Amino acid sequence: MTVSVKAPVLVVVQLSGGNDFMNTIIPYTNGIYYDSRPTVRIPADQVLPLNDTLAFHPRTGPLKELYDQGKVAIVQGIGYPNANRSHFRGMDIWHTCEPNKIVTEGWLGKTIRDLDPHHENVLTGVSFGRGLPRAMVAPGVPVTSVGDLDTYGIMTGISDEQQRQEALTLFKEMYAPAIGTGAVLDYLCHTGTDVLKGADVLKQAPVQYTSTVQYPENPIAKSLRDVARVHLAGLGTHIFYTQHGGYDTHASEVPTHPRLVGELSGALHAFMQDLEEHNAADEIVILVFTEFGRRIRDNGSGTDHGSGGGVFIIGKRVAGGLYAEYPSLDPAEQLYGEDLKHTFDFRGVYATLLDQWLGLEAAPIVGGTYEQLQPFRN
Repeated sequence: MTVSVKAPVLVVVQLSGGNDFMNTIIPYTNGIYYDSRPTVRIPADQVLPLNDTLAFHPRTGPLKELYDQGKVAIVQGIGYPNANRSHFRGMDIWHTCEPNKIVTEGWLGKTIRDLDPHHENVLTGVSFGRGLPRAMVAPGVPVTSVGDLDTYGIMTGISDEQQRQEALTLFKEMYAPAIGTGAVLDYLCHTGTDVLKGADVLKQAPVQYTSTVQYPENPIAKSLRDVARVHLAGLGTHIFYTQHGGYDTHASEVPTHPRLVGELSGALHAFMQDLEEHNAADEIVILVFTEFGRRIRDNGSGTDHGSGGGVFIIGKRVAGGLYAEYPSLDPAEQLYGEDLKHTFDFRGVYATLLDQWLGLEAAPIVGGTYEQLQPFRN
């Protein structure tokens, strides 16, 4: 099956827990890096160099291959003023673009509303995973959440209406602590009802899909394969959301982090191969983000919550390379005496994707005008 070039599609990959950016894009010639990380540092003779100062983690070979093909933009030093180290609040800020107040609308929910103002397609936005990320939530905006595409999405196996309604209250439990039960019941449960509608439409996606690409056996690879299956079915989805968990590496980072970045790297490479095989790579861009970076010094087993992380923008139409500035490791430049300072506001990444990729006016969605990048080919 071949898919012609269509309207642009954004795939978001959330690395939950706070990915260690310093051990993903490694300052492998910097002595401060090695002095600060006696436990979790990556030896210089094992890294995959990008240039004379930075290198990929040795387990990210498939992602490095995409980078060498010019398909990966690495945005360094991502963050925002007064960085928050709480998982819940940190992710909430990324989801809503509001570092200073609690709000009820996610940036992708507002994006979906602009893409489909008349709510004509409950599959304009699809999230793979249990529940809905706050990024995709906005009052009255239909979004479909899929737990397992092969069983047609969450809650579809619940036949009794009362049981279905009980299941929908899971949305309330997830978000009530932040925005109150009234607001959650007003719009998340309504959105949950749309989930049921979308799940019925999704039944056709696995049936239509064929591919010679072998995805790795791990959760993020399965989610990206599901993204490919839905996209190639031509159901009109323009925003996909996936999650890869386990990045809160306070302890046992040495075995855990290499496995995670290896899974992610292989999954992204297989997904891009799949799109290429189906002549559908021109229409998709992937954003990979995490809620914060980690501290410069390790703690003897792992790394603690920090700041100054990074994101990847991946796609055939991406002008690959390094963007923004890698934060200084100089002790005089460290935030709070232990963190990387951010050098680029994350809302600028969103504004870039909205304006330059999706063709939307970014300011109303991200809450203002922010410095943008130039990561796309003409």
